[in-house]
Amino acid sequence: MEKFIINCFNNSETYLKKVKLVDLIKNNDKSFICAKVNNRLRSLNYDVYYNADVQFLTVKDNEAMRVYEATLRYIVAMAIYNIDPTLHVKFSNNISRSTFGLFLNMKEPLNNDFVQKLKLEVDRIVQKDYKINQIILSNDQALEMYKKFNLDDKIELLKYRPEKTVHIYECNGYMNYMYSHMTPSTGYIKDYKIRLYAPGFIIQYPRSDCDGLIPVFQDSPKFGKTLKNSSNWSKECRVDSIAKINKYIEERGPIDFINMCESFHSNMLSDLGNQIKNNLEDIRLICIAGPSSSGKTTFSNRLRCELLSKGIFPIKISIDDYYIEKQYLPLQEDGTYDLETIDALDVELFNENISDLIQGKEVRLPHYNFQTGKREEGKLLKVDYNAPIIIEGIHALNEKLTSLVPKHQKFKIYIAPQAQINLDNHNPISLTDLRLLRRIVRDKKFRNSSAEETLSMWSSVRRGEFKWIYNGQEDADFVFNSFLPYELAVMKKYALPVLKQIDQNSPYFISANALIKFLKYFVDMDEDFVPCNSLMREFIGGSCFQDV
Repeated sequence: MEKFIINCFNNSETYLKKVKLVDLIKNNDKSFICAKVNNRLRSLNYDVYYNADVQFLTVKDNEAMRVYEATLRYIVAMAIYNIDPTLHVKFSNNISRSTFGLFLNMKEPLNNDFVQKLKLEVDRIVQKDYKINQIILSNDQALEMYKKFNLDDKIELLKYRPEKTVHIYECNGYMNYMYSHMTPSTGYIKDYKIRLYAPGFIIQYPRSDCDGLIPVFQDSPKFGKTLKNSSNWSKECRVDSIAKINKYIEERGPIDFINMCESFHSNMLSDLGNQIKNNLEDIRLICIAGPSSSGKTTFSNRLRCELLSKGIFPIKISIDDYYIEKQYLPLQEDGTYDLETIDALDVELFNENISDLIQGKEVRLPHYNFQTGKREEGKLLKVDYNAPIIIEGIHALNEKLTSLVPKHQKFKIYIAPQAQINLDNHNPISLTDLRLLRRIVRDKKFRNSSAEETLSMWSSVRRGEFKWIYNGQEDADFVFNSFLPYELAVMKKYALPVLKQIDQNSPYFISANALIKFLKYFVDMDEDFVPCNSLMREFIGGSCFQDV
């Protein structure tokens, strides 16, 4: 073997034989979870045998946090198997940036005694620092292993795996597959919390968006209820996993599937419209907010049509027309304009205009010219008393934006795709990844932006969401779940090509690869039968609201 150079920890060394990444770390420092090797994500058991730039990652890094969380789920599943091999647990996304565990076949209601027993077994496994070994099996061998460990849900997905092998992880006789890199041993997972959260339990872990700390647990009953309703509906309609979605498409066809999902949205819109109609005497302002790529624009148009069908004639006002002049816009740390902050808006003028309109006054609205970065005169408007005003944007639920409007006159709506879809019982799909895929597809379709450009902005978008959006979701009067279970099968053909265009040397290659890893399991579905008023059209094109 020819000699090679490894650069890491601001040092360069020459080697004559392959070396494991974990052996490059001094003092067995278990704060390092995984590493980037020439911009490829690698587990610490990876052997380096070529010239390489190595960057070791901690839970402060998003990529390492995902490895940490996947390993923790593996250990919890292992602990449950050790306690009772017949128990089946399903993990899903939940409130306070946590993972929720629900037993699918437990005869008695889960109690705190069992959760404490589970935590003690997890603690024992971590303290033992068992090695986690990667084993490459053929798909047929993986099938037999899944049968042995009662992993029936993984068997269903295996038939859609494009590769012919599976990288199984073995730990002290236990085997499982988590679609992720893992830590070299269980001792790396030292920081976690497990608590009863009926009817299941909550797992908390360090978050990169919290500087590597476990966030303080915050109960969010409205958000939690929406996730529960989403989970129940997906389960009842047999579309709560990729394998079930694929099976539905193959057996029933796209028409039934699309219309079933669209009916789910229509039913929610009908319920929402009835709530507004029943309280119309008090409601003057309808405020719609949600994180990026939630479908706010299409939703606000569909809500307007829903209200029209009930004899209510709302008007829409764009918050974007209230940006301050470009030369006065606040700047971010990198010197670019910060369009996410509420300080980028003329809050005083917006409050004044909305308040005057509600009082029946005629108002000359502004129009913001994004090419010149200046406000111009807009339309002259007067609003009838029975015509509510619809506003939508990231600050729409912020009381500062509408402080002159009494709270009882505002109806607040929070919208986001609250997906509860799993690869299998042990591996939920990230809600954030779903929105990121939507944005990648939309940016390419309407702005001809590369996936790399979209990924480069995503961390800034996420910071804005945590700062300006999530804190207000519990104040909402209605939470609208904008997820459509068929959407990933439709977006696949749009997203995969642009994701695969990202070069291996790109700093966003790892993020793109993480999206590809689960997206590839979906069967392809054509969008011909997607209605023109669907929220999906906001991202793939063909919306009847495009010019509204």
